[in-house]
Amino acid sequence: MNNTLAIRDDLAVKLGDYACRFCHSQDLHTFVDLGMSPLCESFVTAEDYAQGESFYPLHALVCGSCFLVQVPEIVSGTEIYGGEYAYFSSFSDSWLRHAADYARMITERLQLGRESLVIELASNDGYLLKNFVAAGIPCLGIEPADNIAAVAMEKGVPTRNVFFGTETARQLVADGMRPHLLVANNVIGHVPDINDFVAGYKILLHAEGVATVEIPHLLHLVQGNQFDTIYQEHYCYYSLLALQKIFAYHGLTLFDVEKIPTHGGSLRYYFCHAENQQRTVRDAVHELARQERDAGYEDLEIYRSYKKKVIETKYQLLEFLVAAKRQGKTIAGYGAPGKASTLLNYCGVREDFIDYVVDRNPYKHGRFLPGVRIPIHAPEKLAETKPDLIMILPWNLKDEIVSQLEYTRAWGAQLFVPIPEVSLC
Repeated sequence: MNNTLAIRDDLAVKLGDYACRFCHSQDLHTFVDLGMSPLCESFVTAEDYAQGESFYPLHALVCGSCFLVQVPEIVSGTEIYGGEYAYFSSFSDSWLRHAADYARMITERLQLGRESLVIELASNDGYLLKNFVAAGIPCLGIEPADNIAAVAMEKGVPTRNVFFGTETARQLVADGMRPHLLVANNVIGHVPDINDFVAGYKILLHAEGVATVEIPHLLHLVQGNQFDTIYQEHYCYYSLLALQKIFAYHGLTLFDVEKIPTHGGSLRYYFCHAENQQRTVRDAVHELARQERDAGYEDLEIYRSYKKKVIETKYQLLEFLVAAKRQGKTIAGYGAPGKASTLLNYCGVREDFIDYVVDRNPYKHGRFLPGVRIPIHAPEKLAETKPDLIMILPWNLKDEIVSQLEYTRAWGAQLFVPIPEVSLC
């Protein structure tokens, strides 16, 4: 038996009957194996500190047929996102500005008004739709997490506390809702049944409507070594080519795309019904598709080589932290995003390296990061203890956070990010 076949047999044992969630092919290959990891938003309370946690294989795969990068659904989306969830969009100032800018831009581009309807999928705490409410444009949020949907409704943002898919889409249509704009920001990667989700777009979207989808670009994940954005809650990681295939399969045409800076480098996709002849596919779509093909994103080699970069980043971070601790320096972390769980659990970084992390979200205060059990405090903790080093865990918000932490320079604190490599800010 040759080595290649041995590796494939070993992967087959690990995956069992798992097949690609889009095309159902079993021609699957390892993208990167990050070991065992807890759910990234399952923060541990003080009452549960002495209890055990569930850890799950965090093994990202790429399909050799459609080249969709994905994590098997070991934990259901209902279990993760239903009930209570810890992520609130409104705690990032830059994200709120991004949402407001988008609302102004898309309102003008699509000439939205009081006769229009905007529906956002995974609308969170109303961070985006509140802009349409203020402009008098009818809107509705679809949010599965009970606690977050309640916050949105308290803000005056109409919200339905349900998951989205074909069933919800049919119910909305039965209720007379066909949105002129259907928005999904950073949600399509969180969807385990991608076919049911996108089929819902086809059912719900107005005949002349536009759907926009924002999602981090796979090219940035690879080129920027952003492996910490891989976690159980993220089921898929998209190139333009893969996402275009999925929507086309369900009768929707990708007619425009824009590069945006959010989440370390994202794309904003514009879709319409394939039958809509009023929209022509713009050059930006053809150009980016060509760039992805030329870069090898329809070839397995670029995916197979990724794990080497991930391992090297782990070595660099641990070497940096060990050297700092041997010099007697104190280290704190800023932010408790989902990516922190992947990074710290994969690298084995606990309180022996980082004393605590701080976060602006009061929901997380007094709790502990999943797996590594590092305590989470309010940002004021930094001024109390004056750490020598502060690791910015939401590195995608580096500029915003560096500005917020300018006061720490007074006691000589050094700020640094771990991704794409350890670097001082």
